[in-house]
Amino acid sequence: MIDQITWVAIFPEAILLVMACAIALLDLRVQSRLRPLTYALTLITLGVVALIEAFYASRGMTMYGFGNMVVADTMAAWLKCFSAIAVMVTLVYGRPYAASRDMLRGGELFTLGLFALLGMFIMISGNNFLVIYMGLELLTLSSYALVALRRDHTAAIEAAMKYFVLGAMASGFLLYGMSMLYGATGSLDINAVFKAIVSGQVRHQVLVFGLVFIVAGLAFKLGVVPFHMWIPDVYQGAPTAVTLMIGGAPKLAAFAITMRLLVEGMLPLAIDWQQMLMLLSIASLFIGNLAAIAQTNIKRMLAFSTISQMGFVLIGVMSGVINGNPLSAANAYSSAMFYVITYVLTTLASFGVIMLLARDGFESEEITDFAGLNQISPLYAGVMAACMFSLAGIPPMVGFYAKLSVLQALIASGQLLHLGVAVFAVMMSLVGAFYYLRVVKVMYFDEPITASKIVARTDVRVVLCINGALVLLLGLFPAGLMALSAQSILQMLGT
Repeated sequence: MIDQITWVAIFPEAILLVMACAIALLDLRVQSRLRPLTYALTLITLGVVALIEAFYASRGMTMYGFGNMVVADTMAAWLKCFSAIAVMVTLVYGRPYAASRDMLRGGELFTLGLFALLGMFIMISGNNFLVIYMGLELLTLSSYALVALRRDHTAAIEAAMKYFVLGAMASGFLLYGMSMLYGATGSLDINAVFKAIVSGQVRHQVLVFGLVFIVAGLAFKLGVVPFHMWIPDVYQGAPTAVTLMIGGAPKLAAFAITMRLLVEGMLPLAIDWQQMLMLLSIASLFIGNLAAIAQTNIKRMLAFSTISQMGFVLIGVMSGVINGNPLSAANAYSSAMFYVITYVLTTLASFGVIMLLARDGFESEEITDFAGLNQISPLYAGVMAACMFSLAGIPPMVGFYAKLSVLQALIASGQLLHLGVAVFAVMMSLVGAFYYLRVVKVMYFDEPITASKIVARTDVRVVLCINGALVLLLGLFPAGLMALSAQSILQMLGT
């Protein structure tokens, strides 16, 4: 018998599951190329789910369901709310793009998007190793299918195969690490694992061995070095609408399971996993920024940019516990949460502009395709410039404050090694500014290749303008989102 609290805790997931199945069936009768009914029902579903999660977050409650296998706390509610909004924005941007490439012969883009979001929700609320893995597999299987959605496109099929093979390897790492932790602690429940580690009645060597595989699996999902091999190829090969689907909202879910597994489950082992994360972040900042300089394809450039940006997220996560003292944990983890949310916001707008410039038979994937964009459309050039400035960490964009908050948390530890990492991160940001500003230079100072006007649907234009404005406004007024992140992390640490 499932109790009432369980139903309340999983109510948004239940809505998503029911509506995804219903929309898949209703879409069979839709004949229009743009799938207006499927599109409208999908956006309504996502909007309702986002509002429910925002309501849950405003209540500030922590609910457990299915025998503590699922947790609905403030962090989960906000991350799920932002994930739903991110998928909604992705579908708004991606619908015209997909229609012009015959990817809307069925409603798979919408239904698989809903199932992928359901997987993210399960990951974010998972309080048990198997539940987290189940959500992860639902997300990845939906993502594999989405990447291969353009069945007549060789690059997309190749990207899907690479993603599938490397994703299976990462899932194996994660499963093996979970099995080692189960063998050491005798439980799959995250809270029980934490208590077992605190008690000291476990073999430390087995725990650390399992922890290595857990971190490797998480590193793949975050896309950090040396588990980054799939990102450039998949970002470039996948249809741009799908690239945004796998490069946006899933980062929020990956951050959530990092918090669940490493912080909620293995905080006493922080001295071990923080060292691993530090090495991953340094390598990601170095390789991500240097490799991005050599790219001429903007999707591939943004893929290497993602690697370096996730290195900054790891900097926040690795600076929470200092000499066994978790007093600075809330500040560090909330800065990492703020960073990943603002990164997803900026990524949505940048890929939105890329899709807007794409036309029938023309992908607009090369940096040179943006030449003279300011002369053709100052509005869209301004949105793209705001995104590039934000990713580079230039004030007053939100990316500047995100980087500042992460580095502040790192320096606040007072560790000489952490100070060195902070200096290195700033140097790598300066290197990264080159390839971001190169895009701005091409848009504003190069002559346009074509004089054809950019035609955008009203919904795309409105959402893109709001998206670009938020990149600036959240940089000018970051306190609200930062307070929201801090409140979420504090509640997560306190339960």
